[in-house]
Amino acid sequence: MKRFMTCIECPQGCRLEIETDGARMISAAGEKCERGPAYAKQEIEAPMRTLTTSVLTRGLELKMLAVRSSKPIPKGKLLEAMDAVKRITVTVPVRAGDIVVSDLLGLGADLVACRTLTRL
Repeated sequence: MKRFMTCIECPQGCRLEIETDGARMISAAGEKCERGPAYAKQEIEAPMRTLTTSVLTRGLELKMLAVRSSKPIPKGKLLEAMDAVKRITVTVPVRAGDIVVSDLLGLGADLVACRTLTRL
């Protein structure tokens, strides 16, 4: 089965033509750099995404705190991760880069604050 995708690993944005057997990549063509085939294989076989969202706060200067995962997590776990994030409320001051939740869902990625928030 042939699939087409745009590679996002470098600024060139190559249009890749991928041959798959449904769940696994057989070959890739159209890349202008060596990163294209590795990107296509990852995206076909085990897609990953960085989670970016916000969590509620209480007693801090803003009502929401922007957070992100410290590394990409499996795309199939994003909804489960968002369900876990909905239950988080930050009540202590944080600095940008502080870990809000360690090892989110046991995926090896921390939830990290994207900005500094102080008390009211």
